[in-house]
Amino acid sequence: RSKQDYMIDLVSVENMRLSDQATIASGVPGAVLMERAARGIYLSCDKWKDAKSVCIVTGSGNNGGDGYALALILAENNIPVKILSLSDKSSGDAGYYRDQCIASGITITPYEEGATPDCDIIVDCLLGTGFRGAPRDNYARAITMINELHDKGCYVLSADINSGMNGDTGEFDCCVMSDITVSIGQLKKGQIAPGALSAAGSITVAYIGIRPVTAEDQVDESYFGIKCICID
Repeated sequence: RSKQDYMIDLVSVENMRLSDQATIASGVPGAVLMERAARGIYLSCDKWKDAKSVCIVTGSGNNGGDGYALALILAENNIPVKILSLSDKSSGDAGYYRDQCIASGITITPYEEGATPDCDIIVDCLLGTGFRGAPRDNYARAITMINELHDKGCYVLSADINSGMNGDTGEFDCCVMSDITVSIGQLKKGQIAPGALSAAGSITVAYIGIRPVTAEDQVDESYFGIKCICID
């Protein structure tokens, strides 16, 4: 491979949002992109088969939707999975996959302060790249809970970005500390900021058919030890 082969796109959160919209407008349904994201997460981790129990912690947005779609894939592969949900409100594509989980008999438990799931893999699907500021209330408590489990040896995977992290700057007040982060669509600028790398663990970019609408920066994936996977 030439050096150019190792160069990957680095995009802003706004560029990612617009690129996602453009892909959907071109005829690729959002539910299809969400399923691809879930497959990217699944294929990026080699720990599933050894897991006695996986817990996916979901928020109300599309990041949570990725978690519901992932739960269906895990269940189909006979991997024990349960969901800890911070919101019973899921709309659009996220709501579709939540309903599919319910129909499939996957346990969805409302998060309560002090709740600590019994699991050896926990998947962070709380807050996506559009998040700014400091996590509030239950979200902050759930992030703290995930980090406490991580400190005790639980394997932590963050879907798209570490919940609580700013996708453009990498700054955070309180964010999930993960073993692996699977960035969906493209690598975001904040994810390779010096402070962010300490939280993200290893980074895999799951390309799901979303091309940037605007060319921004490029980085050498090998410099940051980033892995890439293509899902279509």
